[in-house]
Amino acid sequence: MATRAVASTGIGKRRSSRIALNAAVGLSGQDRANQAFSVSAKATNLNKYGAAVAVTRELVVGTTVSVRNNRGTQLSARIVAQVSAAQGVHTYGIEFMEQDIGATAFWGITFPSNA
Repeated sequence: MATRAVASTGIGKRRSSRIALNAAVGLSGQDRANQAFSVSAKATNLNKYGAAVAVTRELVVGTTVSVRNNRGTQLSARIVAQVSAAQGVHTYGIEFMEQDIGATAFWGITFPSNA
């Protein structure tokens, strides 16, 4: 019953569909130990506003990182959640700080509308 109420009010509804594609990205910022880093990462579950990224660094939820795609476009993103951690690989949900055309075109794909 509670699930139906959440669905009908729109609370928890995603702003953009996730697409189960992988993309190689560059990720840079400061890790949990306050050490600067710049590493290759794998982005999954892409959407207009961000993705999940897998890295071998421990990051802090709420901090900002730079994400660079294979075309050289770079955007700032906030770490919004740690999704998982296994065998030295940490997966974090990221959300682009800018919500303009640069962000929606970052992945180079067209997302379905959420009508």
